[in-house]
Amino acid sequence: MTGKILAVDDEPSIVRLVTAALTARGYEVVAAHDGQDALDKVALEKPDLIVLDIMMPRMDGREVARRLSKNPVTAKIPIVFLSAIGDLDSQLDTLEELKDVEYLTKPFDVRELGDYVDAMLDPAKRAELARHRSRQVGKLRTMVEIMHRRRGTT
Repeated sequence: MTGKILAVDDEPSIVRLVTAALTARGYEVVAAHDGQDALDKVALEKPDLIVLDIMMPRMDGREVARRLSKNPVTAKIPIVFLSAIGDLDSQLDTLEELKDVEYLTKPFDVRELGDYVDAMLDPAKRAELARHRSRQVGKLRTMVEIMHRRRGTT
């Protein structure tokens, strides 16, 4: 598979890991190290997909995704969030607000990341990925509701 991927993370080791995993699959990977750098690189490099950390200096990943979604030129660029934020409420909020994103938590499996990238860039696989994502959001919503009920009773 070919394509240009923008890897955005303030941790250089994560950028190196993402770069190694995706170049091994034939992708060209460009790096950015914070949210503002990501927006600058999107304009310059025109990536086919973005692997985006959430917690970063200068601008977090959610804000980057919001800004990209408001621009007709960048609105259709697929995004895979890669984040250490394991909080279920935060994950659900992100997935419900930003409809066409995927979400992997750190630590992550490099094969799973590669599989997500492959699927998001392959129109034939994208529909299946959307169905899978819908099921995941439904399960996540149920877990969050149960978690809130339990908190309310303690």
